[in-house]
Amino acid sequence: MKDRKTSTKARPPDADDAPAREARLQGLVHELQVHQLELELQNEALRNAHTELLLAAAVFAHSYDGIMVCDRDELIVDVNPAFTRITGYAREEAIGRKPSLLASGLTADGVFEAMRQSLDEHRCWRGEIVNRRKGGALYPQAMSIAAVADAAGRVSNYVAVFSDISKLKFHEAELLRIANYDTLTGLPNRRLFSDRLQLALARSRRSGNPLAICYLDLDGFKDVNDRHGHAAGDQLLMTIARNLSAALRAEDTVARLGGDEFALLIDVEQDSHCEAAMERVLAATRLPVAINGQNHSVSGSLGLTIYPADDADAETLLRHADQAMYLAKEAGKNGFHRFDLARDQGVKAVNRQRQRLEQAMQGGELLLHYQPKVDLSTGRVMGAEALVRWQHPEHGLLLPGAFLGILQNTSLEVVLGEWVIDHVLTQIGTWRAAGLRLGASANISPYHLLQPDFAERLAALLQCHPDIDAALLELEILESAALSDATQAAGTLAKCRALGVKLSLDDFGTGYSSLALLRQLPLDVLKVDQTFVSGMLEDPSDQALVEGVIHLAQAFGCDVIAEGVETPEHGAVLLAKGCSVCQGYGIARPMPAELLPAWSREWSNSARWTRPH
Repeated sequence: MKDRKTSTKARPPDADDAPAREARLQGLVHELQVHQLELELQNEALRNAHTELLLAAAVFAHSYDGIMVCDRDELIVDVNPAFTRITGYAREEAIGRKPSLLASGLTADGVFEAMRQSLDEHRCWRGEIVNRRKGGALYPQAMSIAAVADAAGRVSNYVAVFSDISKLKFHEAELLRIANYDTLTGLPNRRLFSDRLQLALARSRRSGNPLAICYLDLDGFKDVNDRHGHAAGDQLLMTIARNLSAALRAEDTVARLGGDEFALLIDVEQDSHCEAAMERVLAATRLPVAINGQNHSVSGSLGLTIYPADDADAETLLRHADQAMYLAKEAGKNGFHRFDLARDQGVKAVNRQRQRLEQAMQGGELLLHYQPKVDLSTGRVMGAEALVRWQHPEHGLLLPGAFLGILQNTSLEVVLGEWVIDHVLTQIGTWRAAGLRLGASANISPYHLLQPDFAERLAALLQCHPDIDAALLELEILESAALSDATQAAGTLAKCRALGVKLSLDDFGTGYSSLALLRQLPLDVLKVDQTFVSGMLEDPSDQALVEGVIHLAQAFGCDVIAEGVETPEHGAVLLAKGCSVCQGYGIARPMPAELLPAWSREWSNSARWTRPH
């Protein structure tokens, strides 16, 4: 029997090795995938880097700003086309040279010191310098520089980016010129003048030399401008501006403030030199100016103040010079006037007093006292004169002489006059309600009477008191009011008389009235001035004057009243001469309105002065 032999046929792989082989296979696949991904990332990075390099190259090549790259030794290693366009140097001419190639020598050393310090400390700098083009032309340049570090942190390169800012600087200069200079004459304008005034004041304080601040206004310029046109006026202004500049030194300033007004700053070195400087300025304004073949001449009114004698701030000094200029015009023009500090302080004091008086009027501190007018022949009380008083909270009762003078020829004088008329009309109504038919007179200042709308405003006041008979109101007009403008005064008084009020000429004989004036004015009463009445017992000439006024009044059909009657002897003389209506301290002093009814009854009952012996 044959022996059984074991089969040599290969056995199938053990089932247990399959998972291991699968795992190894997957691992290989994963490694391939990772490797492929890494390759793709690297390719992407390369593509991005390439793109960035292309972009950087495009920026470098096409940037409108110049770019200059230097190594750590500050030698130029590359420039872009804009560098060539701005500086005029080709790339080949710049590489290997230092940026000082472009230096103009006009940039302050401090700028380069600050540049170096900033690069060392912050590795960047930004600023403006002046450089020179290849052809030698200068140009302003705005530049920023960055220091580039290598992997070790050391500076490897410097990158400078710059631009030509010539146009920007031109526009800045143009704006500065427009902001600070007059477009017509090229002189400094008000803004620049103010700056120079501040500097000049500081210089004057340091040197101790006086400084003249002047305000000049041309006389006759408007006539040239109106008759020959604005073009001629402009030419005149430009020529005078040149003449003024030529008359001054380089360190002085002449500015045009507007219109035909100029301001000047003059270092006069000594106060005594001021007059000569002013004469030079005025002579410059008088020089004839040829316009369209014709010579035209104007003059100037010049006001000035001197610092530090006038130790004020800049704005106040110019205002003082302006005020002085107006005084030069009032004095006849073609001259100069120096600001008077003491006078100005006096004006300010008067203005403060006027403001205080206006407050008094509004606050009820003003009141009226009434001085009776009586007929000595009958004992009858004919009326009363209203006299303003100020019940001052600190100084007591003030008479008109203490405060009315500060209102002269001002609008407040009109306000007070109308206040008096209104209160007189109110008082007449109050007396009537108490059973006393009594008229009253109000004093009207010349300035008030000669207002164009005086009669119309009087009519409005009467309409506010419709129950008052206008004939009970008497307006006392000073002789000076009629004399200043007789025609206007006569017309105004005629309108007032048409309203029904009575008209009296006060203080007659103290002015220079003529018989023609008396005939022209529609008057009802002449008042003999108290200076003649009080002296007529001792001075025959005064008695003759009083007698003459009485006869004049009778000749012109006017009533007559004598002021300043102090004694029965005065009354006797007046009665004998035909004047029976009188007022004065001897009869009664001015009194509050509420006391007048009782005084009137007592006077009428006693008849102390009636038919004196």
